[in-house]
Parts: sequence; C-alpha cells; structure tokens
Amino acid sequence: MIPGTAARLPDHTADNVNARIRAASDARVLDAARRLEEMNGRLDDIDRRLADLEQEWDIERTLETNAAALALTGTVLGAFVDRRFLALPALVTGFLLQHAIQGWCPPLPIFRRRGVRTQREITEERMALKALRGDFDNLPGDPATGGEARGRAAIVAARQR
Repeated sequence: MIPGTAARLPDHTADNVNARIRAASDARVLDAARRLEEMNGRLDDIDRRLADLEQEWDIERTLETNAAALALTGTVLGAFVDRRFLALPALVTGFLLQHAIQGWCPPLPIFRRRGVRTQREITEERMALKALRGDFDNLPGDPATGGEARGRAAIVAARQR
C-alpha cells in the first residue's frame, strides 16, 4: 500500500529522530514565547524566525537537489571519463522514484538525522509562531504577554489543523 503524502516521511523515519525534530521545533516556539514575555510583547524574534522558516529547505527539496546533482555528475563523468559512471544516475533516479512512491530512499535517514524537516513540520512551527504572535483569534491568553503556557497552546493549535 502506498502511504499518504503527509505521513510518508515520518513513517519511514526512526521514532527517536522524529521525536528529536519535534522537540527542537517545540523548543524554538517555547523559547519565542518566553522571549515575547520578557520583551513585553515585542515581536522581533518571532518575525525573524518566521523569515528564517521561509528560507528553510524541506526534505523534498534537499533530496531532489541531491539527486539532481549526483545524476548530473554521473552523466558528465560517464560521457567524458568512463561509461561506468552512468550507473550513478541510474541508481539515483531509481532512489528518487522509490522515494516518490514509498516515501523512503537510502539518503532519507541521513538527512533526517541531520534535522532536515518535512514541509508539514516546518508549517507546524510557522503556524505555532503565528498563533503566538496573535495572528489567530482562538489562542488563549494575551498575545502581548507570551509565556510558556501560551507557547504550548500555540503548538497544540498548530498540530490540530
């Protein structure tokens, strides 16, 4: 059975790696909530982190770029150095197809252990920060005060969408 798009990568990632990625994201949101409280509602840190998230590469982009670079390198080396290098693009494109269908390929665990996140994981952090900033009405507490309780509520709200 082919897994759904949102679950493909976390389902093929070790539980401890998924937990570490999620904990790091939660820690960033909670840290932003504490700083918001300490800075009397100034949103500079949250705005900066949201800008950083817009630039963060997700796992799909990372895998696609890696595959394209290896396939291109193998093709050039196969054409000009030794035909045996043509095995590299064949192998890489096979892995890319496997990833598209199953959500797993050999480089995936390496990138996930390095903390490369799915688009959904990045979006969850983005939504939690926006909720913390006061972009949504359904979050309890005062957006100007922040605090850890508000940060935890923002994380829960972002994961429920």
